[in-house]
Amino acid sequence: MTTSTLLDLSGKTALITGASSGLGTHFARTLGQAGASVVLAARRSDRLESLKAELEGRNIAAKAIELDVQSADSVGRALDAAGPLDIVVNNAGISIVKPALEMPEKDWDAVVDTNLRGAWLVAQGAAKRWVSEKRPGSIVNIASILGLRTIGQVAPYNASKAGLIHLTRALAMEWARHRIRVNAICPGYIETEMNSDFWKTPGGQKLIDRIPQRRIGKPEELDGALLLLASEAGSFMTGSVITVDGGHTVSSL
Repeated sequence: MTTSTLLDLSGKTALITGASSGLGTHFARTLGQAGASVVLAARRSDRLESLKAELEGRNIAAKAIELDVQSADSVGRALDAAGPLDIVVNNAGISIVKPALEMPEKDWDAVVDTNLRGAWLVAQGAAKRWVSEKRPGSIVNIASILGLRTIGQVAPYNASKAGLIHLTRALAMEWARHRIRVNAICPGYIETEMNSDFWKTPGGQKLIDRIPQRRIGKPEELDGALLLLASEAGSFMTGSVITVDGGHTVSSL
């Protein structure tokens, strides 16, 4: 098979959580352009419908489904509505910035329930359906370099992403016998609509100066890792954690 054939997702269906903005929206476009039908899942249904219309205008088959990953019932309904899937991208995530001494329990729960428990519920729900239907599947968890190293004032985010990395490995080990691959991407600092203004500030520039490539990443620079893990090009990969960060995690302390 040629490289282009291996990366071709024609005939595949991919569910993307947190698809209403940022990297989730970008991942939906990327997978759709690679040939996949996409299932857009998030809480903000109005933004999903807008993205759905955009994708359909590009001849990409798309479905929009309301999903709250903190709710097991919502996850179950969404997976039922999605229909048969081949790929799941666990992208939904939040962060709350506060010193650890001032972090209330409700904020800790919100972050961990979204970033870790939510990813677990979606992965388990999809895997149960694949095992029942005797179908192979690929799960791509969007972790973070903050699951590998730390910064201050985001303790639950650090913990949830570290947990997601290890959950990726645990599920990969258990589910390999069912032909279910589970891998993770750890993005570094990536420019999105939510953070673009920050990188122009002195504080943002100070962070950029600590990255060996002296720049932040663009969403499309995650496409190679995503398509590798989602497609047959990564068929012998499971339990892998790919860092895409401009060398940030290997910078000197």
